[in-house]
Amino acid sequence: MKNHRKQRLLYILFDFLAASAAWIMFYIFRKLQIEPQVFGVDVPITLGSRFWAGAIGLPFAWITFYYFTGFYNNIYRRSRLDDFTRTFTTSLLGVLLIFFLLILDDTIVDYTNYYSLFFTIFLLHLTLTLIPRMIITSQTVHKVHRRLIGFKTVMIGSNENAVDVYKDIRDQKKSSGHEILGFINIHQKEHYQLQDHIAHLGGHENMEGILRQLRVEEVIIALEPSEHGKIGDIVNRLSLLDVRVSAIPSMTDILTGKVRSTTIFGTPLQEVTHDVMPTWQQNVKQLMDLVLSMMSLVLLSPIIFFLAIGVKFSSPGPIFYKQPRVGRYGREFQIYKFRSMYHNAEENGPELSSKHDPRVTRFGQFMRKHRLDEIPNFFNVLRGDMALVGPRPERAYFIRKITEEAPHYVLLHKVKPGITSWGQVKYGYAENVEEMVKRLRFDILYIENRSLFVDMKILFYTAITIVKGKGV
Repeated sequence: MKNHRKQRLLYILFDFLAASAAWIMFYIFRKLQIEPQVFGVDVPITLGSRFWAGAIGLPFAWITFYYFTGFYNNIYRRSRLDDFTRTFTTSLLGVLLIFFLLILDDTIVDYTNYYSLFFTIFLLHLTLTLIPRMIITSQTVHKVHRRLIGFKTVMIGSNENAVDVYKDIRDQKKSSGHEILGFINIHQKEHYQLQDHIAHLGGHENMEGILRQLRVEEVIIALEPSEHGKIGDIVNRLSLLDVRVSAIPSMTDILTGKVRSTTIFGTPLQEVTHDVMPTWQQNVKQLMDLVLSMMSLVLLSPIIFFLAIGVKFSSPGPIFYKQPRVGRYGREFQIYKFRSMYHNAEENGPELSSKHDPRVTRFGQFMRKHRLDEIPNFFNVLRGDMALVGPRPERAYFIRKITEEAPHYVLLHKVKPGITSWGQVKYGYAENVEEMVKRLRFDILYIENRSLFVDMKILFYTAITIVKGKGV
C-alpha cells in the first residue's frame, strides 16, 4: 500500500535541510573567502539575523517554489532523469532570484567575486538538493521494478491490441508498475482474446461503476481499428474520473486532448490529459482558494455573527443549512449555507428556488440579494470540496433531469465546483431546468478556458454583483 503523504513529506524534509545547509555553507564561504579580500583582515563568523533568515526563511521559500512548479505531484511516477532536469532548472531559477535580491548589493573587490558567489551557492544548492532526491527516487524506482509498488490498472479493449499490450507489460523484466486487474470490452462478443489472460470485468456501459468499485488508478486504452468510433466517448467519460489515462501510441493521432509521454518506466504507452491550466497555475489557484477563504472568514466574522442572529430570529429552525451536492468526479459532499428558507421548505420534494419564492424568509431574501447566505461555502473550500471559482454544484436529482436534455452537463464534474462561476456571473441563478441548460454553456466555456486571469475576472465581477445586490 503506497503512502503518498509519507513519501511527499520525505522529499519536503530533505529539500528543506538541503536549502538550509546550502545557505549555511555559502555564508561560511563568503566570510572566509570573499570578505577578507574586501576588508583586508579575517572576518569572524557571526550568526546574525542575515544568517538565520537564510538558514530558516529561505528553505520555506524553496519549498513553496517547488510546490508551485509541481515537483511534489506524482511522487511515485517519476524518473531520475526527470528529477535531475527539474532540480537543475528550479535551482538555477531560484538561485538567480536569490542572487539579485540578497547578494548583488554585497561589497566586493571586483566582479570575479560575483561569479564566485553565484556559482558557489548554485553548485551547493544543486548538489545538496539533488543527492537526496536521486536516492529517494531511485529507491522508489527499484520498488516499482520489483513490483513492491503497483498501480491498480484496468484495460479498455479486449482483442489483439489489448493482448499485445498486456503481454508486453507482463513479460517486462523490470515492472512498469501496472497491477492489471482485468479488462472492459467495447463490443459484445461470446469470447474475448484477452479473456484467456485476465479477468473480464464487464462492458463499457458500466465503465464508471467498475472503475470506482475497484478504486482504479490507471486505465490503458488499447482498442482495435473497428472500435475507434468509441474512443472520443471513452476518453471524455474517463476525464470525469480521478484516473490516469494512457493509450497505445498508434492511437494518439485520433485521441482528443494533449498527449504526452508517460513517465511509467518502460511501458510503451502515452498519457492522455485534458488539463488546460499549467501545474503552477493549478497550485496557485489552490493556495489562493485557501488563503482567501481563511481571510474572508476572519474579516467577515462580524457579518457572520450578525447573519447568524438574523437567521435565528427570522423563523424557527437551525441557523445553518446543509444539503448533499455532487462535486468533482461525481463525488457527493455536504454544502453549507445560511438558512434562507423556512424550516422543512422541501418536505414535498426537491424544488428550485424562484425570484419570488414564498418559501424564502424576508431576511433570506436580503441575504440572497447580496449572496450572503453563501458565506459558509468558504468552509467547503477549506475542506477541499469546493473552489472559489467553478461551476455551481447541483443536487443529484436535478443533475439527472439536466442530463436528459443536455448529456454534456457531466463535463462540469471535471473540476471542483465553486462559490461563484462564469455561468452565475453571466446568467445568474436558474429557476428551472431549462434555465440551467442555458447557463451550462457559460460553465463549459469556463472549463475549456480556465486560467488564473479568468478566475480573477470572475471574482471581480462577483464582487460587483454582491455590492449592487444583484444576487437574485
